[in-house]
Amino acid sequence: MKTKDEVYARLTQILEEDFEIESDEIALEANLYEDLDLDSIDAVDLVVKLREITGKKISPDAFKAVRTVDDVVNEVYKLVHGE
Repeated sequence: MKTKDEVYARLTQILEEDFEIESDEIALEANLYEDLDLDSIDAVDLVVKLREITGKKISPDAFKAVRTVDDVVNEVYKLVHGE
């Protein structure tokens, strides 16, 4: 995943397949909790999935401030690129 578009595409796939979210509900500005109805357990599951695809340990603190799909894309992008 070299670009933010690739991160977004992979994240969309995870949200559709693992969390059964309709693709038309997924947008960069979508709030994970309010718009996509994820709960704290879903958020943990998402972090685990992202760790599997990035091969990097994701700090829970890094995801505490995450609220939107765009926030997740940015955090994963930073992780992959070591920022």
